[in-house]
Amino acid sequence: MNRRSPSPTEQAVRGNVVDLLAGRIWPGELVIVDGRIAARRPLAGRCATWLLPGFIDAHVHVESSMLTPPEFARAAVVHGTVATVSDPHEIANVLGEQGVQYMLQCAAGVPLKFYFGAPSCVPATQFETAGAALDHAAVARLLDDPRIHYLSEMMNVPGVLAGDPEVLAKITAARERGKPVDGHAPGLRGAQAAAYLAAGISTDHECLSADEAREKIAHGARILIRQGSAARNFEALCCLVDEYPEACMFCSDDKHPDELLEGHINLLLRQGVARGFNLMHLLRVACLNPVRHYGLDVGLLREGDPADFIEVDSLTEFRVLRTFLAGQLAAEDGQACFAAPPCPTRNRFAARLLKAVDFRVPADSQRIRVIQAVDGELVTRASVEQASILAGAAAPDTARDLLKLAVVNRYHDTAPAVAFIRGFGLKHGALASSVAHDCHNIVAVGSNDEDLCQAVNLVIQQQGGLAVAAGPTGDVLPLPVAGLMSTGPCPEVARHYARLDGLARQLGCTLRAPFMTLSFMALLVIPELKLSDRGLFDGRDFALVPLFV
Repeated sequence: MNRRSPSPTEQAVRGNVVDLLAGRIWPGELVIVDGRIAARRPLAGRCATWLLPGFIDAHVHVESSMLTPPEFARAAVVHGTVATVSDPHEIANVLGEQGVQYMLQCAAGVPLKFYFGAPSCVPATQFETAGAALDHAAVARLLDDPRIHYLSEMMNVPGVLAGDPEVLAKITAARERGKPVDGHAPGLRGAQAAAYLAAGISTDHECLSADEAREKIAHGARILIRQGSAARNFEALCCLVDEYPEACMFCSDDKHPDELLEGHINLLLRQGVARGFNLMHLLRVACLNPVRHYGLDVGLLREGDPADFIEVDSLTEFRVLRTFLAGQLAAEDGQACFAAPPCPTRNRFAARLLKAVDFRVPADSQRIRVIQAVDGELVTRASVEQASILAGAAAPDTARDLLKLAVVNRYHDTAPAVAFIRGFGLKHGALASSVAHDCHNIVAVGSNDEDLCQAVNLVIQQQGGLAVAAGPTGDVLPLPVAGLMSTGPCPEVARHYARLDGLARQLGCTLRAPFMTLSFMALLVIPELKLSDRGLFDGRDFALVPLFV
């Protein structure tokens, strides 16, 4: 029988088609022409693999992977991720609008679909020093760019509730352009939650409990179930998948390179199936809801859709065999099928080298406020403790897990802000990082002033990075792009990061993700007690407070 020769642009991919919109699975083939699904044909029998829509990370800061967008893309597509809803808030705090443009330009050279937002809170508060500021006019300019798809997380909850004109102008600018507004309101409940969401905010990825999430869903919010390297809310919120499958999405928020190598959104599907959740509900949360909420041009296996889909070995393990984007093979057998175009370096760093004496804290009283780090959470607790006084200064006390925490302004030559923290468990040495949400000054924790100073100086010498110091030895992972990202590939960055992580554990650190947790100790918009370059900050009262009581 004579058969028509296929067009050079036509291909067919066979498998058990997971038809999410119809809620059924059937053996078939997808016919792809010019990057789109031209036809879906049923087949007799059963196929050995499954074809399903690709996964979407509904809220992620690419910068937190310490990878440039192309390198992030190469790592993510291997796990079946075809798109991300990406907030360039981190680099915007360092470089402003130029930072957002940098991310857009770097991401343009790879097939993964990056959907960037306009950062809404740069800086996040008036109580810290950032490298840039984005007012409502700058946000409106970004929102006018068709490559900007939404207003990023509105962290200024007090500003929304108080009707701050600058805050409301940013929200209005997004709504006038028909672009969604992301939320950020940890622990907000009752009338305040209702008022916050009524201002035009449509999502929240910071719910601390299922009850809080249910309440916000009742007010019309979409809830993002987050499983990142530090903040891990899947356990608390996963019950919502079957309760409210239309109102949830999956996200990582912040994902370090070692964990990105292991998996991404696919891991949440695996966990969800193992717990007995409805498969179609899980896929709706992972694939469909982000497309509909943000209006993404990502295929869902319909005829005429972009051919963005994945092939997996099973619907329990979700090991990704192949990832297709616009009909082209983006990953196969655990390897990306495209190269990462080089990205230039951009940075802003003015901090000077310090001396150990710069971290000395003269004692004003016998009692101090102490930050209590919580493993796996962005929130902290606050306590008042008896200070350890040595030679007239408050000092660390490793026997009580009472360590020094410092934030060094990297944009101006000023003295460090120093406080005390419990929860890191260091017995020796110090850790330092220029990844310090949200303003990305240098944050460091240490068991003594000498090591604390050495770790900070290692970061300053590299103009950004992660460092471990203990006595005469030290190691640093350079982050030359805005002090946030390496220019290397994910495996290389992950190996160096894992080495630093191992060194931190050798020094006694007990946290699951020491550097990720450290990076959030300067995140003022998450209560209770944090440290900025200007001093201790009480997130409940939204005010600076003294160290000594």
